[in-house]
Amino acid sequence: MAVTAQERGTRSVAGGLGHRTVSAAVAEALRQRILSGALAPGVQLRQDALAEEFGISRIPIREALLQLEAGGLVKIVPHRGAVVTGLSVEEIEDVFQLRVSLEPQLLILSARHLTPEDFAELRSLRDEYSTALKAGTVETWGELNRRFHLGLLRHAGRPRSLAIIAGLLQDCDRPTRLQLSVTGDVARADMEHTAILDLCEAGEVVAAANLLRIHVEHAGRSLVEIYRKSAAAV
Repeated sequence: MAVTAQERGTRSVAGGLGHRTVSAAVAEALRQRILSGALAPGVQLRQDALAEEFGISRIPIREALLQLEAGGLVKIVPHRGAVVTGLSVEEIEDVFQLRVSLEPQLLILSARHLTPEDFAELRSLRDEYSTALKAGTVETWGELNRRFHLGLLRHAGRPRSLAIIAGLLQDCDRPTRLQLSVTGDVARADMEHTAILDLCEAGEVVAAANLLRIHVEHAGRSLVEIYRKSAAAV
């Protein structure tokens, strides 16, 4: 793996820092690689290779991997060590196909029942998401996206379908951050959220549902492409 400027900086200061500080720096460098897609799901993170790359002992490497496991980014597997977690390409395709099938239908059922208070809340959430996208606060993107989508669908009157969508959106948290970070689609995501909300408020429910379908389909296709390129590069 190529060494970035950030990682070179980690190497240069490692000698003068305690294990806890070094492990935090290593954990952050690996976290960024995982979130950017440079380390794909299923990739094994070998302690000896990482120790050599960062120019430090295995102890802070081990601590860094434990931090990543606590954050759900890697899993410590017996006889394999740390492995990057995440959905496979097939699982990504499945998740987004389900979302494309369910979300537009639920929006048609829900949109006509959204109240002025609902729209005010959704616009506030849209603004918060827009601000987070522009500020690059990647860690908030998935959760804000999830809340916006569920807010649109809240009045569908289909609790089981909504529960399925809630689970799918939770599964999409990290993939959503990855897709937006790698593709730079933040402006498109922001624009489409605004347009969907505007169409709902104008009573153009079918047009809103069609745009929501396009919105979800695009995110799914982009992610599949990112995952395949990342897997091919390993």
